[in-house]
Amino acid sequence: MTLDFDLRVARGAFRLEAAAAVPVPGVIALFGRSGSGKTTLADAIAGLGPRPTGHLRLGSTAWLDTAGGVHVPAERRRVGYVFQDARLFPHYDVIGNLRYGARRARDAATYVREDELVVLLGLEALLGRRVHELSIGERSRVALGRALLAQPRLLVLDEPLAALDDARREDVLPYLERVRDRFGVPMVYVSHRYDEVLRLATHVLLLDAGRVVASGTPAALGRE
Repeated sequence: MTLDFDLRVARGAFRLEAAAAVPVPGVIALFGRSGSGKTTLADAIAGLGPRPTGHLRLGSTAWLDTAGGVHVPAERRRVGYVFQDARLFPHYDVIGNLRYGARRARDAATYVREDELVVLLGLEALLGRRVHELSIGERSRVALGRALLAQPRLLVLDEPLAALDDARREDVLPYLERVRDRFGVPMVYVSHRYDEVLRLATHVLLLDAGRVVASGTPAALGRE
């Protein structure tokens, strides 16, 4: 299976013209300097932001085909999105936030169970806490859990560790590795830190000025 896209998006003066076909499952890292188009591409894949033109397919499922008149809206793509600032619901406790994700699964087949996920992400002691009682790293783990309990076909993470200092990043990275290794859900991971990319990614798309300028495994790109 592949994530196959050729997308063109305009955001103000910025233009994204990015194309690639990447094998999944695995972790596809969108890597590049600030302003290279990483988040714009992630949003386009998820169905957020300005509507792109071109095509986008996950396996045999077309989410966008401008020539064929296909545009599947974000809520029907079953994409779990983890934002940089977590965006948890402050009026829910941790278990309420997690179960909100589960309610979004509707009739999707269950491959992520709540009990297993709580243990995998180390959330057992946090379930009754409110959002304001959580550290930034704990919020990141809850946001990841909420996205996974929606049983997504694709998980998009937009610099989920950017707000953490180095010590807290090292605390959270093992949880991302566990998710990658346990569930096999395709992941698009936005980052500007190559140490994260080397640790998590199975494939890297290097972006510059809105274009994919290199594509390959972390090891292969590191040799170039």
